[in-house]
Order: sequence, then C-alpha cells, then structure tokens
Amino acid sequence: MLYKASLKPLKFIRKPALLSLISFPLIFSGVAQAQESFKGLESLFTVPKQYTAMSTTAAPVIDGDISDKLWSNVPWTDNFTDIEGDKQPAPYFNTRLKMMWDKNYLYIAAEVKDPHVWANVKKHDEVVFQDNDFEIFIDPNNHAHQYFEIEVNAINTIWDLFLPKPYRNNGGGLASWEALGMRSAVRVQGTLNNPSDTDKGWTVEMAIPFSALRMGNGNMAAPQDGESWRINFSRVEWGTTVKDGHYVKNTDSLGKNLPEHNWVWSPQGLINMHYPERWGYLKFSAAPIGQVQPPFELPYAEKQRNYLWLVYYRQKEYLEKQGKYAVTLEELGIKPTFELEGITNTLDMEATNHQFYLSLKADKQSTLTINQEGLVQIEK
Repeated sequence: MLYKASLKPLKFIRKPALLSLISFPLIFSGVAQAQESFKGLESLFTVPKQYTAMSTTAAPVIDGDISDKLWSNVPWTDNFTDIEGDKQPAPYFNTRLKMMWDKNYLYIAAEVKDPHVWANVKKHDEVVFQDNDFEIFIDPNNHAHQYFEIEVNAINTIWDLFLPKPYRNNGGGLASWEALGMRSAVRVQGTLNNPSDTDKGWTVEMAIPFSALRMGNGNMAAPQDGESWRINFSRVEWGTTVKDGHYVKNTDSLGKNLPEHNWVWSPQGLINMHYPERWGYLKFSAAPIGQVQPPFELPYAEKQRNYLWLVYYRQKEYLEKQGKYAVTLEELGIKPTFELEGITNTLDMEATNHQFYLSLKADKQSTLTINQEGLVQIEK
C-alpha cells in the first residue's frame, strides 16, 4: 500500500485507511486543474492548524501547574483530533495546549485529560511511547529534515530525539541528542497507577531553549517577530484493562498489543507523525500576551510547496509501481506550469531512474526545490 506508515522502531500502529475523497478545507480548492492533479491525495493537502505564540517578559515557573496567572491569558489550541483527521472518530479524552516565548525559551503547557493515569517508563531516553505520552515535533527551518522530537509521560520521563531526515527516507532518530537546558514538570490530577479511583488527567509544562535546537540548524538563535516554524503535537493513548490491581494493555487473541490511538493537534492525514510537511504552523509574535493578533495568513511560498509535495508523492507512487522514478512530469500526469493566485509558476524536473530534483519558480519569488529524499530548500 502506498504511503505505508514507517514510524519509530517498536511502535505498533493501526493499518492506514485508504486515502478517501471527503470534504476537507484544501489549499488548492477552487482550482479545477489543481483539484485534478491532487486527486486521491486530498487528505495529505488539508490546511494545517496555526497558532500564534505571544512574547512574555516574565518566565513561568516550570512546576507542572498550568493554572497560574501567567498562563491564564494565553489562548488554548483546539482539542486534539485523530491523526487521520475526519476519517476516524474524535478522541474520547480531550488534549490541548498553549504556548508563549521569550528570547531564550519556547514555553509549552499541555492539559491531558484521562480518568486513568498510568506510566511505567522511568529511564531517560527509553521508548516513552510504550506508555501513554505527550509528544512534541519541531522543524525550525521548514526543510522537512533536521527536526526534533520530545516525548514525555505522566512521571516526566523524557525521550528526546534529533532526526536528520524522516524514517520514510531511511533516516533514524538520534537519541544521543539532548535538549540541553530544557526544563519540564508534570502534575497528576488524581493518583498515578491506581485503578481504584477516577483521575482527571495530567498536565505538563516545558521550557525548551532555542539554543538546544542548533543541531543541523547552524547557530540557532531566538526567532524573530513574525517568524514561523513547523510544529505538531501528538498524544499516544493505549487501551487498557485492570488485572490484579494494575493497568495492562489490551491484546489480541495472540497476546499482541492492540494498536494505540494517535491523537494530534494538526491532523497528518495518515498514521505517521514523520511527515513534517503536514505539521502545523507556529508563528512567533513580539506582541505581549493578551494583545489581539490578526488572523494567520498562509504565506505564498507555503502554497507553492504543495506542488513540490505533489510531485514528491506522485514520484513515490510511480516508484512503488514501476520500480523506478519517472523522468518527466508528463509521466506523472502533472503539467509543468500552473497558476497560483494569478501568478504563473513553473516546475522543472531533472530525473533518472534512481533520483530526481525538482525546482519551482515564479516571478519575483524565491526558487523552491525538493529531491527524492523530501529535502526542501530555498534558493534566494
């Protein structure tokens, strides 16, 4: 099946559903030519979620208590949805978060509702998603490569990873990377690992230093006012039953763990968090907390990128069927020119059976490129 979910090693996932033709808010909606080119891939081109983080001059105390005054005026995100979006039922427990920043840190406060809070993984850099967890994915440069993943469970065990490139491109997570200087704390609203009562859930608070996000990204400094990053958040939720006073994961008739639920802030459209191009947008605003901000507007270059990803996905389809890449756009059923908001854009592809390189050019716009590994770059 195309677009198989190749998640982190050891992670058990449910089988992806076929990409269905359902009603989505699509970036290319209203353009007949574009709609035809993207047919069958609609769930990979829904408009990602957006959040504007306001600046703060007073740093929050990282103690897991997110009810303090500093956080009270910071807006929540929407509640999480299923990783596939509307193709699956809505999560039965709510998850949401809020963010702010200063010159040194990105601050995150998350609320994880759960009537039965449990966690067992205690060692740093163990596979935290074997428990229920909360996960953060950050791509500061929007290259879909060189990004970061941080996982935390209800006892504040951390697994932090750097990924030079996604697993789908034969990449691997480097657990040797450490988010140096990061502070985190968790509070449980109830009692941990106690099936005899009903909990409210747990909250997590984090301060992630911008200086820790340097690996693969040069001398990473604090974001500038108006700058946007790609970011997403995931919650892993395992089905459990109580046996001998302990929570035990549900299994099938062969004793194998049943698939976990993957609930996210911005839907991926498939069961794989490691499609960074599907993550949401985090915009940094220098305005103080509480000031009303204009609605987030998707930059023109982000709309252009969808055509890079269209060619990338079609090439992967072609490779799956033919055992090689297409050497022309015509073989992929994609026209080399298209209109986007009244501007003519041109696609130019160089390809062999084993690799390809695509550039996208438009008048007075930077040239965007992508290759067979899904690396997106900007040529000024």
